[in-house]
Amino acid sequence: MNTSKNVMTDLPDLQAYWMPFTANRQFKRDPRFVVGAQGMYYTTHEGEQMLDGVSGLWCCAAGHCHPHIVSAIQEQAAKLDYYTAFQMGYPRTFELANRLAEMAPEGLSSVFFTNSGSESVDTALKIAIAWHRVRGEGQRVRLIGRQTGYHGVGFGGISVGGISSNRKLFGALLAGVDHIRHTKDLERQAWSRGQPEWGAHLADELEEIVALHDASTIAAVIVEPIACSGGVLIPPKGYLERLREICDKHGLLLIFDEVITGFGRTGEAFASQTFGVKPDIITLAKGLTSGAVPMGAVLARRDIYDDFMQGPEQLIEFAHGYTYSGHPLAVAAAHAALDVYEDEGLFERGRETGKLLGDALQALKGKPYVIDIRDFGMLGAVELEPVPDKPTARAQEAFRLCFDNGLLVRTTGDTIALCPALIADESHIAELVEKLARVLDSLS
Repeated sequence: MNTSKNVMTDLPDLQAYWMPFTANRQFKRDPRFVVGAQGMYYTTHEGEQMLDGVSGLWCCAAGHCHPHIVSAIQEQAAKLDYYTAFQMGYPRTFELANRLAEMAPEGLSSVFFTNSGSESVDTALKIAIAWHRVRGEGQRVRLIGRQTGYHGVGFGGISVGGISSNRKLFGALLAGVDHIRHTKDLERQAWSRGQPEWGAHLADELEEIVALHDASTIAAVIVEPIACSGGVLIPPKGYLERLREICDKHGLLLIFDEVITGFGRTGEAFASQTFGVKPDIITLAKGLTSGAVPMGAVLARRDIYDDFMQGPEQLIEFAHGYTYSGHPLAVAAAHAALDVYEDEGLFERGRETGKLLGDALQALKGKPYVIDIRDFGMLGAVELEPVPDKPTARAQEAFRLCFDNGLLVRTTGDTIALCPALIADESHIAELVEKLARVLDSLS
């Protein structure tokens, strides 16, 4: 639908803005702008409606500009714009922490607020290393990540992350970091529905890393329950359970990065609940405010928090935090987002709509260049055969064609990733897959 009032006739000068995770030169030759959003749709600068197939960037779980969230932010901005969380408090921040603790797996009842997923990850890693130190095991400083893992863009996050393109420009990164292999194996897993049957044994590589470094030097293991930015890689049955067993055996903290999988994406509040595996620490962001205001959080076991609470009471127990930790606008947005999730039953709705999404995506099998389709809850991936000697080129072509055809998708490598908002209905899923099918048919 065209809306002339949203048509943008004069574009700004594009040169000053150094865009994140963007092919800047290509974009500035052929820019793509949005000027508005509502529900499941963006409005482009040409006044066209574009279906958002990836919840902004895995984050707008309640859709765009939900009136309850918008109103909460507006009211908060007029009441209290900022306070410092250093040695001061704001009641609504404590109330939000209590709400998250009630939603979390049992025992993960201590909440530290950040401003993004990247900050949540670096905070979790610092908590893990510091916790071992305050318990008298300061030699436990090693961190174990996973190949293809994405844990944000802080130095800690890219160190434990396993996407080479995110790491190669930045030198040696943190010392003492190692990685277990990823769980992807198309030969044995392609076309699986939900969790692959094959691959639980891949977790046993953690035992080999423990044997190499010795458990007494390792602080924590961090993984995404579903490796979304690495291509929506769904854990094989029994894999996460095996990681939990190995961590327990050797006294390692297990951190789940749920920045993407949190807040209903897998049908429950957190993927750890969906998979029935309880970590020691969970990192959150994105859906915490439905993307409306930047905010993140770390959920930790209460006994981890308690172990820091020692020494003279006037001393700071954990010298860490951010200027905008628990920012009042973010707190208001988070409360409102949690209201919407509960009042509109969006976790349950996403669980049902996820089945429709999975069925619809699987119908794309046989389309040109499609070599695998993966789905779990409101997450999906269509993997494409790469162009020889031109990795990512085919997926980038698909992204541009989708945009031109009124559909926003996300690409990672040569995989098209999908993550519709939890408010999506059957008609949105049908529109998404119909447009994607047309694009796949036209790929070169």
